[in-house]
Amino acid sequence: MTTTKPAENLIEHIHDEHYEERYNRQNLNHTTMICDAGRPREQLNGRWHFSVDPYDTGLRSDWYKYTPADLQEKHLPWDYEPDGGDVVTLPTCWNMCRPEYFYYEGSAWYAREFSYLADDPEERIFLRIGAANYNAMIFLNHEYLGNHYGGSTPFFVELTGKLRSKNLIQICVNNSRTLDRVPMRNTDWFNYGGIYRDVELLRVPKDFIKAFRIALAPHESFQEILFAVTVSDETAQDEIRLCIPELGVDQVFALKNGKIEGTLTAAPKLWSPDNPKLYDVNVYFRQDHIAEKIGFRQIQVQGVEILLNGKPIFLRGMSVHEDDAVMGKVSDREDLLRRFNHAKELSCNFLRLAHYPHHELAAKLADELGLLLWEEIPVYWAIDFENPATYQDAENQLRELITRDINRASVIIWSVGNENADTDARLTFMGNLARTAKQYDPTRLVSAACLVNKAKLKIEDRLADVLDLIGLNEYYGWYEPHYEELAQLLENSQPDKPVIITETGAGALAGHHGTTSDMFTEEYMAQVYTRQIETIRPLSYVKGMSPWILYDFRASRRYNRFQRGYNRKGLIAQDKQTKKLAFYVLQKFYQEKASKNE
Repeated sequence: MTTTKPAENLIEHIHDEHYEERYNRQNLNHTTMICDAGRPREQLNGRWHFSVDPYDTGLRSDWYKYTPADLQEKHLPWDYEPDGGDVVTLPTCWNMCRPEYFYYEGSAWYAREFSYLADDPEERIFLRIGAANYNAMIFLNHEYLGNHYGGSTPFFVELTGKLRSKNLIQICVNNSRTLDRVPMRNTDWFNYGGIYRDVELLRVPKDFIKAFRIALAPHESFQEILFAVTVSDETAQDEIRLCIPELGVDQVFALKNGKIEGTLTAAPKLWSPDNPKLYDVNVYFRQDHIAEKIGFRQIQVQGVEILLNGKPIFLRGMSVHEDDAVMGKVSDREDLLRRFNHAKELSCNFLRLAHYPHHELAAKLADELGLLLWEEIPVYWAIDFENPATYQDAENQLRELITRDINRASVIIWSVGNENADTDARLTFMGNLARTAKQYDPTRLVSAACLVNKAKLKIEDRLADVLDLIGLNEYYGWYEPHYEELAQLLENSQPDKPVIITETGAGALAGHHGTTSDMFTEEYMAQVYTRQIETIRPLSYVKGMSPWILYDFRASRRYNRFQRGYNRKGLIAQDKQTKKLAFYVLQKFYQEKASKNE
C-alpha cells in the first residue's frame, strides 16, 4: 500500500472540495423547536453587516474564527471582516438590497454584535430565526453551532452557557438550488436569498414547556377537547395547569416522564369564517407560562363533502405567494392584511398558501379574521424521490410547519406537494409524508395538488388513496387549448372524495385589452374564468377552488413582452392595487355561493 505525500506547497483550503461536509450537521430541526407562544422576545432585527461569498471562501478558510485581535496582528492581507461589507436591515432579501445582488445565488455572511445580561442565573437562552433561505449556518463567538435546511420554516438554537456580555453572531446563508433539496432546481417562483423573517432571542426558565397542542376532539358533541404538553425535563412527574377562563376551565394534570396527553370537557363556541371566536388559553409548569389565543373547530370529510363543524362547506378560495415588488419575500402585518382584505373583497373563505410555508403571522391573522388555510411544503415539480436525504429534508419541513401552526384553527389542510408525476418512487415518498402528517396531526385533512391523466382524460393519481381530498391543477383555456376536454375529464372522473380545483386561470398584463381571443389581454383572462366557472358549477364533487393567483409575482422563467419577469396570472397586478377584469368574474361567483351559505 502506498500513500500520497501532501504537496509541500499545498494551501489546503483552496483545493478542498469537501469543505461543506464538516458544516452539514442539520442538527437544527423539528426536534430542537420549542413552544414560543406568548413568550417575550428580544429582537435582533435591524442593522447587520453583510458580505457575499460566491466561492465559499468563508467556509473553506473558517472566517468565523477571525477575531479583532487576529486582524490587528496580521502581517498579511485578509479577505473578510465581521464588521465590514455592506450594512443591511433584517429581515430582508439580499436580492432587494443592491441591483448586483438581484440574481445572486450562493453564500452570504451576516454578522453583528449584541450584549447579554442574565435576568436569572438559571435562565436558558434560545435564538429563533423565522426563516432563512435555504441552508443557514450559525456561529457564535467563533464557535460553530450547527445548520438548518429549509427556506421557509423556523428554527431554534440554544445559546445557554455560550453567551458573554458582548457577543458576535455570524450567520452564513446559502440559497443555491441543488438536486437533493425540497424544492430542487426548477420552480416557478423567484429564488430570493437571505434572512427574511425575524431574528429573536427568547429567555425561558431552566425547566420550560417545550411543546403544547390543543384541539376539539372529532366527536359530534363538540364538547371534548384534546391536549398534549411536553416539558423540557424528561423526568418530570409533577404537574401542569391548564386554564381557559372563558370556558370555566382551570385544571391540573399530572405529568409522566415529562409528558401528558389528556382530555377535558367544555362547550366552546365553534370557530368558523363567519364566527372566528378565539379563547385565551394558558398553560403553567413550575416557573414557566405560555399563552395562546385558540379557536376550536372540526374539519372532516364525509363522502364527497367537506364538513366544517359538521356542516358542508364550499371552499371559496384563492392561491397566494409571498412576493412583493419592493420587499421581495419579506411579509409584514400590513402586507398580510392587504392580502387578506383583497381575499375578503372577493368573498373568499379560504386561501391556499403556496408553495411553501408562509409567515407564521398569516395563520394568526387568519384565525382572527376568519379565513381557512391550506398550508404546503415545497415538494414541487421534479424532486429526487429516491434520495433519502431529500425525503429527510421534506419530512423535517413538514414537521416544523405542523409544530409551528398546530394550534391555528384557520389551518385545515396540510399539503404534501404540488404537480409531481405519478411514479412508484413518488408514491412512496409522498405517501410517507401524508402518513406522517396524519400521525402528528390527526385533526386536519391531508392533500396534495395533483396532475390529471391526460391520456385517459381523468382525475387519476395513486396518491389519492392516502389523501383526504384531491387537489386538482388544470389550466384548460390556457396551457390546454382544447377547452371542451375539461368537461369530459370531469365527467370521466367521478371521484369518491372531494376535489378542490387548486389551480386554474390565465395570464393577463393589467391594462392590456383586446378580444377574448387575444392572449395576455384582460378580456381573454376573464373569458377563461367565466368558462371555468360554468363548467365547474354543477359538479357535486368539486367542493372548492383556489385559482392561480391573487397577485402577479416574480418568476425567473417568464420573459415574453407581457410577462417581463413576472407570472401574470394574478387577479391583481404586482402593484397589489390594480384589479383585472377576472377579479370581478370570480367575485360574482363567490358572492353567489356565499349568498347560498356555500
